[in-house]
Amino acid sequence: MIARTLSAGLAGVALISLALGCERGTPASTVLAAKTAGLSPNFSASASNHHMRWDLLNVDFATRTASAGGIASARANDGSEITITGSGTFRSNPGNPQDVTGGGSWTTYASGGSVTGSGTYEVTGFVTYVLAPGTFPVANDNIGNPADGRAGLLVVRVAYSDGSEGSLVVSCNFAGTATADVFEGVTASKGRTGFWNRAAAVRGVQGNRTAFHVID
Repeated sequence: MIARTLSAGLAGVALISLALGCERGTPASTVLAAKTAGLSPNFSASASNHHMRWDLLNVDFATRTASAGGIASARANDGSEITITGSGTFRSNPGNPQDVTGGGSWTTYASGGSVTGSGTYEVTGFVTYVLAPGTFPVANDNIGNPADGRAGLLVVRVAYSDGSEGSLVVSCNFAGTATADVFEGVTASKGRTGFWNRAAAVRGVQGNRTAFHVID
């Protein structure tokens, strides 16, 4: 009986490892090079395997224009901080191949503000994406069609250029979402450190804004 239980447990671990394993697709630079075409906003969490894009936003507050190329930060228990840039793509249905791509840069800081490390990171695996309601909050969208903008929560696995591994959580709460549980910004882990305390977006100040777009 003990042998059978151990065998079943190992088989379960193997299946989970396969489901969460490293999946690599077309480089993000290729997929993200073109502006996305307009699509119907009638997308739901049950729709089959939509191709999605995530971005950290750079917002021109004067013209109310959102573009790729923003930054976001989060803090750890001891006050240390990670700041990242990045974009990527994935498929929204976890039951299908994820075509996961993406990455960006990272910099870590001690609680006093001194730089403790920097480099790049690559997205290596998809964990989950959950759609949230909302309407794209700015008038102009340099990433795609505002009608294709989505809110939600994405979790991916990442590999850092210094050899450490971890996870990245990208969360987007559009204006009017009426779901206060959905935060705006990112959290991350890197090695043993969990940067769990996201830096909140501040009105009129760059940073800590995110968005998803349907691109298929």
